[in-house]
Amino acid sequence: MIDIALLRAQPDLVRGNLTKKFQEHKLPLVDEALSLDDRRRALQTEGDALRASRNALSKQIGQLMREKNTEEAARVKAQVAEDAERLAAIEAESAEVAERLKAVMMRIPNIISPETPIGRDDSENVERCRFLEPKVPDFEVPYHLDILERLAGIDIDSARRTSGQGFYYLTGDVARLHSAVLTYARDFMIDKGFTYCIPPFMIRSEVVSGVMSFEEMEGMMYKIEGEDLYLIGTSEHSMIGRFMNTTLEESQLPLTLTSYSPCFRKERGAHGIEERGVYRIHQFEKQEMIVICKPEESEAWYEKMWNYTVELFVSMGIPVRTLECCSGDLADLKYRSVDVEAWSPRQKKYFEVGSCSNLTDAQARRLGIRYKGKDGSHFAHTLNNTVVAPPRMLIAFVENHLRADGSVEIPPVLQKYMGGKTEISAK
Repeated sequence: MIDIALLRAQPDLVRGNLTKKFQEHKLPLVDEALSLDDRRRALQTEGDALRASRNALSKQIGQLMREKNTEEAARVKAQVAEDAERLAAIEAESAEVAERLKAVMMRIPNIISPETPIGRDDSENVERCRFLEPKVPDFEVPYHLDILERLAGIDIDSARRTSGQGFYYLTGDVARLHSAVLTYARDFMIDKGFTYCIPPFMIRSEVVSGVMSFEEMEGMMYKIEGEDLYLIGTSEHSMIGRFMNTTLEESQLPLTLTSYSPCFRKERGAHGIEERGVYRIHQFEKQEMIVICKPEESEAWYEKMWNYTVELFVSMGIPVRTLECCSGDLADLKYRSVDVEAWSPRQKKYFEVGSCSNLTDAQARRLGIRYKGKDGSHFAHTLNNTVVAPPRMLIAFVENHLRADGSVEIPPVLQKYMGGKTEISAK
């Protein structure tokens, strides 16, 4: 949510931002917000004047009563009663207008970074850099589901019977590999100075509306029937919500946290051959990183965070590239975002395995996350980034480490988490 003061001072900047994000249908929201803000401020002015008048008249009544001027005192009391009735009406309308203004402001997207390329969708994201040379082996790389089945590591059919489409069982060494990668990612981030957390896996609607837009919520979140609770789509949701309505000390910042959680997503509209298997699923696990910092530090943290993900994948021998997300591909609360994509030897192209985002103060304004500095209280900046998210990572892993005989090599950094194993053999 942007600052209302920015909207008042630079409405054309906000309109231009909507145009850059190809959300022209939201342009009327700018005038609606300005109109509601004007009304709210007018009501505030009128209410303040009535309160001041009430105080003055109350003193006047006391003086008149001491002078035994009961007739004039009665007239002034009648005026006080009339003003009190009007003040009650003002307070009721003010609350209604403030609620409507908040609802409108929450639909206006965050101002995007000057570094963000302008484009309609992810097809217009811009490549930044590549790490490790992508390779294609001299043998055919099977579809990832076939590789995992030959390793006796996945059971999709049973999951369809127990849970439906979009679920899976991982078994044996593949399940162990899945856990090994998460444990390695946890230790990797702890070594970077991040504090390890396991958050709640359900959050209230107040937190949901604070961390994402209404459109995202509808497309992602599972609602718990009969409860004001949602299953988290990523641990960012509950990790940021932890600091709701909190004022931190400046000395506490930056907060650098890494969290593990299962994630639950509807994944509506997921279709196509490359979205079968375990690419798009309703349940997965993830290691995440969260930073809460001062505004002047957020861009430096943004660069550090995506570089940590790159470093992790490179250490496992998986080639990756980074893409700067274009304006039309940014969720409404995001100022800037970069996707990390891993190389697929089978498809001979890259695919997304993580995303790093700077949301500036958009989430902090919605949730009331502040810090107290020498010159007063300020909204903090929030950032999030995927460290690693199996099983999508497993696709990149098994394709890049597949051998001609069907076995999969375990890189040195993971071997201690796999009990010393150097490979997973085909069954």
